[in-house]
Amino acid sequence: MGAVLPLITGVIWLYVAWRWVRKLPAGKPVRGVLAIVLLLVAEYHSITGRFFGSLASAELPRLMLIVLSWAFGAFLLLAMLLVLRDLLGGLVLPFARRAGRGILADAKLSVSIGVLAAALSAWGVWQAVKLPAVKTVDIEVQGLPAAFDGYRIVQLSDLHASRLLPASWIAAIVAKTDALHPDLIVITGDLQDGTPAARAADVQPLHDLRARDGVLAVPGNHEYYVDFRGWMAAFHELGVPMLQNAHALIQHDGHVLAVAGVTDPAALMFGLPGPDLKKAMQGIPRDVPVILLSHRPGNAAASARAGVALELAGHTHGGQIRGPDLLTKWTNHGYLSGLYRVGSMQLYVSNGTGLWNGLAIRLGRPSEITRIVLRAPSRPTSPRSRASVTTPP
Repeated sequence: MGAVLPLITGVIWLYVAWRWVRKLPAGKPVRGVLAIVLLLVAEYHSITGRFFGSLASAELPRLMLIVLSWAFGAFLLLAMLLVLRDLLGGLVLPFARRAGRGILADAKLSVSIGVLAAALSAWGVWQAVKLPAVKTVDIEVQGLPAAFDGYRIVQLSDLHASRLLPASWIAAIVAKTDALHPDLIVITGDLQDGTPAARAADVQPLHDLRARDGVLAVPGNHEYYVDFRGWMAAFHELGVPMLQNAHALIQHDGHVLAVAGVTDPAALMFGLPGPDLKKAMQGIPRDVPVILLSHRPGNAAASARAGVALELAGHTHGGQIRGPDLLTKWTNHGYLSGLYRVGSMQLYVSNGTGLWNGLAIRLGRPSEITRIVLRAPSRPTSPRSRASVTTPP
């Protein structure tokens, strides 16, 4: 990723320079300076990764990261708007020429597109860094005992504690979560960005998470990028146990609910155990409904076949921007945001509570603290039903 990203952003820059900078109503020196500035913005990940931390975590002041996020977001949105203009131009321009108008090639339109991209990016960055709202979802779980009807789970996902989302932001998330008085808190991966030493203060508020049945979590891909073992020890000290291909049993009024968790496929890149659902569920009685925590939702079909009743996932960030989110949906086997039915299993994919500081923008895909209320079905069925698996729309 570190080698590919500069190439991708470089190609985007060439397109923006050719289709936008070149057409602006300004002199060559001004356009030349603007092209250089846009090149620096396009490659800011490489620059900050080399001189100010790493690609996973730029160690810069929060205000500077917000400004860089706005600039990079405006650059990407500008490219998207230019593609849209050029596509429309291919359809409309022949008619405009016959009418004696060069509407889509007008210099004023180029300026307007730039202003729109900058304004949308400013709004999107604000949406990305503000505290998320609480989203409440009632989910009917096959095989759920009546004793667990109304059981409240708060799901946090993709917190990405960093210099952009620091200790004060994490503390506010924790306070908002605790105020919901959940029975269980789960965190579905990507808790932080950076080294344990750099993020020690930023993740410390997680120690204050409170729920009747505690806190359970699974690692996401970002946990593996820097000192995985160090992070596992740090989370253990914070009272956030990681389910690494393992499970926990929760008992109420003589009834049992299992919460299993798997590792992330990124583990295999570092010679560590990859996700093993069979191992995670080993020893769970067949009549006990299973809630699976998995950072990525792409394994949902296999989870359903294994008899999981409910899977909670994250990773997608909801695609972050409406429209381009279709690419995120495609790369995650059709699972992007919200509730899906997969065979007899329910799958909930969180939009994420935070996000990676390298792309801090949300447009139409808000962050969330998810309050999940479990509901027993009106007609009890076996939680390990092997119904046929359906794919999402």
